[in-house]
Amino acid sequence: MELDYRQVNGLSNEVIAKLNDHKPSSIGQATRISGITPAAISILLIYLKKQGLLRKKRLI
Repeated sequence: MELDYRQVNGLSNEVIAKLNDHKPSSIGQATRISGITPAAISILLIYLKKQGLLRKKRLI
């Protein structure tokens, strides 16, 4: 499943562009992308939780 990062409120255009370029398959991969801030990771986690897209096991 590919996530449309433009739908995630609070992400900057720069972060959206970097996520679209790298297409990380996990939160762990997203944290290793240069320029992706801890705040952006938190926003992603909140979005995924609200959408019911987080798995029960740890993704980090």
